[in-house]
Amino acid sequence: MFQFMQPDRVSDLHFKYDPVSGLRAIIAIHNTRFGPALGGCRFIHYASTEQAVTDAIRLAKGMSYKAVMAGIEQGGGKSVIIKPDTQFDPEALFSAFGHFVNELNGRYITAIDAGTTAHEMDIIRRHTAHVTSTTQEGNPSGYTAQGVLAGIQSAVKHRLGRLSLEGVSVALQGLGNVGFLLAEMLHEAGARLTVSDLDQSKVKAAMERFGATASDPDTIYQTPCDVFSPCGLGGVINQTTTQQLRCSVVAGSANNQLARPEDGNTLFERHILYAPDYVINAGGLIYASLHHRHAKNSLINSKINHIAHTLEQIFDDASSEHCPTSQVADRMAESRLYGY
Repeated sequence: MFQFMQPDRVSDLHFKYDPVSGLRAIIAIHNTRFGPALGGCRFIHYASTEQAVTDAIRLAKGMSYKAVMAGIEQGGGKSVIIKPDTQFDPEALFSAFGHFVNELNGRYITAIDAGTTAHEMDIIRRHTAHVTSTTQEGNPSGYTAQGVLAGIQSAVKHRLGRLSLEGVSVALQGLGNVGFLLAEMLHEAGARLTVSDLDQSKVKAAMERFGATASDPDTIYQTPCDVFSPCGLGGVINQTTTQQLRCSVVAGSANNQLARPEDGNTLFERHILYAPDYVINAGGLIYASLHHRHAKNSLINSKINHIAHTLEQIFDDASSEHCPTSQVADRMAESRLYGY
């Protein structure tokens, strides 16, 4: 396993198998220099254990970078539960996972992610205090969307010179918890939306509520637009899609949007401004962290609003150095995280 851990400097990998519930889970802890690792619990199907491990590691690293760039006292971690292919008991499965989290004695705090909701967090809460995003604490998705909206406004101002989103065209990929809320916010700001999702009921709802245009998930990359906004799973900006994009800005809520570091270079070469994912989508982490610490709403909102300022600094530095924003953001995060 060390060959998986070393390139991304992940400090811990924890595995749990529970034969009674069928739980197969991995917790990756990337860095705890500034506080306990905080990151969501992803519950999806994986083709292999290796794929699940890789996902956990990449996501944990992203959470470390996200936390340090947001200026909150948390480390980065992530958990993945390999979703069973056969029938299972959710109560037993997430109870076993709650015990797993508790065994780490607070080094890792879990939260919602793809495939989990407040309902699962409530089950976990019965077995550990090291969990947030429960029904009582609230869903962080709206705060993620709030930060992404501010980030899109910052990117549009920098690249297009526009102070408003009125009439700005946005191709939004993914209408999950964050994506649908972001679509609503963009609509209220006057943006024109093209949307795609595998769930056609969500696409229909966006068309009815926001006047959105529907796109096929496979062709939305080719949609002529001002902003392409990835709001689903990661790896969507890759060797193929970077050549298909017909936009000026890439800015969305998905984690690990770049399949490879080289894809950030390609966006730069194509004069597409990229808002680094772990900076623009930090709103949910900010809320989960500070609310878990009983911080005031004024501090939470102040931290989320600062996302736009951080992006402006990244955009300005990238322009003056004539290099990709992804490189600038990584350098800033690593300097803060490792002290060099």
